[in-house]
Amino acid sequence: MNKSILVTKRDGNKEPINLDKIHRVIAWAAEGLDNVSVSQVELRSHIQFYDGIRTSDIHETIIRAAADLISQEAPDYQYLAARLAIFHLRKKAYNQFTPPSLYEHVKKLVNSERYDKHLLEDYTQEEFEQMDKMIDHWRDMSFSYAAVKQLEGKYLVQNRVTGEIYESAQFLYILVAACLFANYPKETRLNYIKRFYDAVSTFKISLPTPIMAGVRTPTRQFSSCVLIECDDSLDSINATASAIVKYVSQRAGIGINAGKIRALGSSIRDGEAFHTGCIPFYKYFQTAVKSCSQGGVRGGAATVFYPLWHLEVESLLVLRNNRGVEENRVRHLDYGVQINKLLYQRLIKNENITLFSPSDVPGLYEAFFADQDKFETLYHQYEQDVNIRKRVVKAVELFALLMQERASTGRIYIQNVDHCNTHSPFNAQLAPVHQSNLCMEIALPTKPLNNVNDENGEIALCTLSAFNLGKIESLDDFEELADLTVRALDSLLDYQNYPVPAARNSSINRRTLGVGVINYAYYLAKNGVKYSDGSANNLTHRTFEAMQYYLLKASNNLAKEKGACPLFNETTYAQGILPIDTYKKDLDTITKEPLHYDWESLRESIKTHGLRNSTLSALMPSETSSQISNATNGIEPPRGFISVKASKDGILKQVVPDYNGLKNFYELLWQIPNNTGYLHLVGIMQKFIDQSISTNTNYDPTKFPNDKVPMKQLLADLLTAYKFGVKTLYYHNTRDGAEDIQGDIALTKSDDGCEGGACKI
Repeated sequence: MNKSILVTKRDGNKEPINLDKIHRVIAWAAEGLDNVSVSQVELRSHIQFYDGIRTSDIHETIIRAAADLISQEAPDYQYLAARLAIFHLRKKAYNQFTPPSLYEHVKKLVNSERYDKHLLEDYTQEEFEQMDKMIDHWRDMSFSYAAVKQLEGKYLVQNRVTGEIYESAQFLYILVAACLFANYPKETRLNYIKRFYDAVSTFKISLPTPIMAGVRTPTRQFSSCVLIECDDSLDSINATASAIVKYVSQRAGIGINAGKIRALGSSIRDGEAFHTGCIPFYKYFQTAVKSCSQGGVRGGAATVFYPLWHLEVESLLVLRNNRGVEENRVRHLDYGVQINKLLYQRLIKNENITLFSPSDVPGLYEAFFADQDKFETLYHQYEQDVNIRKRVVKAVELFALLMQERASTGRIYIQNVDHCNTHSPFNAQLAPVHQSNLCMEIALPTKPLNNVNDENGEIALCTLSAFNLGKIESLDDFEELADLTVRALDSLLDYQNYPVPAARNSSINRRTLGVGVINYAYYLAKNGVKYSDGSANNLTHRTFEAMQYYLLKASNNLAKEKGACPLFNETTYAQGILPIDTYKKDLDTITKEPLHYDWESLRESIKTHGLRNSTLSALMPSETSSQISNATNGIEPPRGFISVKASKDGILKQVVPDYNGLKNFYELLWQIPNNTGYLHLVGIMQKFIDQSISTNTNYDPTKFPNDKVPMKQLLADLLTAYKFGVKTLYYHNTRDGAEDIQGDIALTKSDDGCEGGACKI
């Protein structure tokens, strides 16, 4: 290397390049790591140096060189690259490697309006000094490279225009804890802050994007998921669009229930005009969703829901289809199709399905969710009524169109509305569940708005978090983690702002939470069991029983302190009904695992003291936040031992946890022979989860004759999911070969769904 090369320092001065200094930094980053070579990183870096190069560019060159070396044979390069990136990040944030004192840091960022001023109002300098002692900045060195880049790109407080960064990860974690426990009594809150900080900074609890990016800043909207229902009126449609804009701008993903909008050609004002149907209003919602950039953290995205029996359904099912013209397509929304038992029975019996406009069949739409027996009675009655506009189609042809569009776009989702209401924490007569959310794991009551300030409407929000199953040593670990998570998220409901009154009323009265899991694939591998062969069934039953039991116990304990949520009376819990009472009994054929916890004592305590929160659990995709914890996504099997994810910083490679020790125990996505074992596991989880689960179906065409997945297989999987109580189906993934770069390395495609829309926690 030519020593005459000059480098440009951060202050603008130039000096000869110091290769010894570079060597020392890389050697520091490599300390204690296996199978990494300092000289390899140096060799890859040196060829890119040039005269006048800035020191910051040198550092970035070294980081990229280390990241390029990440492989199955040498996974620890992801930590070497991460340490170099942390070093660089701190230099940018603090002009030095050692972070400043917490108090001075907070004071500076409150003064520059980067942090919320309440931090200095609620806490004394002495308390900040105590919090400072809780911080272990060396935990930054536990991040993988992909995690550091995600933190830098999405979560750390920064100027997104100039790229300036103002904090590092441990300040993020301690200040989130400080904000969430600020209203706790002074004698206990520092204890909660320390415990919560330790849990999140050691990756036992995973926080969602809105919390990590927003809590501690002046922005105060942290719910990941927003569910908005639209009525069949112009006032309601306009109010829905207005609410969409407000929440998309606040980083939330949107679920829109538009199933009640009348069909094309319906009468308006006693025949004064023909209705234009659903599609123009879906286009209106699409415009609202795409109108905001969400502060550079993510793009807006929404899922629109409608029933399979809607008169326009054949036109609605093809809205994402690449064929057709713009006038009859709305391609930048996702769609959730709502089905129930009667419609499945028509399929199984090879009968017909009758399509109606909801405006022509009084009471049918409401009964579809709230009362399955009443729905069946009304449906038969309206089928016989010759005065009602209708269309009759073969059930198998309609379901085939649904599954064909689901397969070709991957983004037509399924909601089993009867399961969402019969196996529900809500009394369907008082608070029916009409829809899900962007990522198909939320199942909460909603009511349409007539105007944006309508306090009688109900916009459902859900605040998310997740347990890292990879950190669970004993199932009783859930007790402490559930207590911390429920307390923190419940505090968030009072801490955040509500741009729309209907959202505030719903959140404060129902206090809904959705706690999920990450790292399930690693958890199965660590325990030597698989998705595909039933070996994980009993472990899954035990795990999710423990999780839900301790979440309910935590909420029950909080209710003893602070009171039950005001609308507790609208839950099935108020009647003493628990998830273990209403699950699909078909599950008993795939696991004989008994219950291990004292549910009867808990039942009595809930009936006596109530719950602080109407819901506690939901299993979300967690695409982004799982990377922060170096964990596998949600409940999904990994596509490869190394996932390669595109980002604005280039390609990010992440190796599955403990690859060297567990490579023979992981079951990769495309090694799994079919969806059956996975759907069984989701059904077992759903027995305990009180909301829903982002459930994907996956197909490798090469496993079928002529490289084509038969319609019979798609319908069989749909019926399997329904049989075992699955409430919702999310993505339909088809292996197209392009996803597999080589061997066991897999490219994860970015999308504008949950990743773009906020509930990827």
